[in-house]
Amino acid sequence: MVAGPVSYEAERLQMVTEQLAARGICDERVLAALAVVPRHRFVPTGQRAYAYEDHPLAIGQGQTISQPYMVALMTEALQVSAGARVLEVGTGSGYQSAVLAQMGVQVYSVERVPELAAQAESRLREIGFGERVSVRVGDGTDGWSEAAPFDGIMVTAAARQIPRALLSQLGSTGCLVLPLGQRELQGLVRIRRGTAGWEEEYLGDCRFVKLVGVDGWDEA
Repeated sequence: MVAGPVSYEAERLQMVTEQLAARGICDERVLAALAVVPRHRFVPTGQRAYAYEDHPLAIGQGQTISQPYMVALMTEALQVSAGARVLEVGTGSGYQSAVLAQMGVQVYSVERVPELAAQAESRLREIGFGERVSVRVGDGTDGWSEAAPFDGIMVTAAARQIPRALLSQLGSTGCLVLPLGQRELQGLVRIRRGTAGWEEEYLGDCRFVKLVGVDGWDEA
């Protein structure tokens, strides 16, 4: 896939070394993908100087692009390989979709804000990920039933409860990764089937914008 301009390459590699590997991200496929995907292409032009810093950035419509470490952590937690089918709830800028696509994953991404969905789809197509990422506008808490089952599901907005529709669309060996909790602070949780039912694993604190939808918050 196409990398960013040469002037950003050193910043990207420094991001991978100092923000990701140094903080415990060890999946080489994840590190390699973030070393290639041009994050600066997914933020507003005025924010590009900060694209590889370790914090989220505003992308308009009250939404943000997650910090690189959180993108890496959630991607690693999903535990998917090339050829996997993944549902992403909350397309946002399209950066998370691009990272997964760079890893050879087929991504189905749902975004509730039409403007963001259109921008992300156009950007992904321009960079070269159009065939690996499908984007549509809708209520992400409903998932994408026509494309189910999924090998993994990632929710990139804070849920106050686990959307049951998403669990029903998860394949038997897949996992759901999502921020779960209150408005201001959540815990990143990985959910998968166990011998006694659904099992939850806490992966650390996080802070995301709210997941809005029928099975989410009423408003952003």
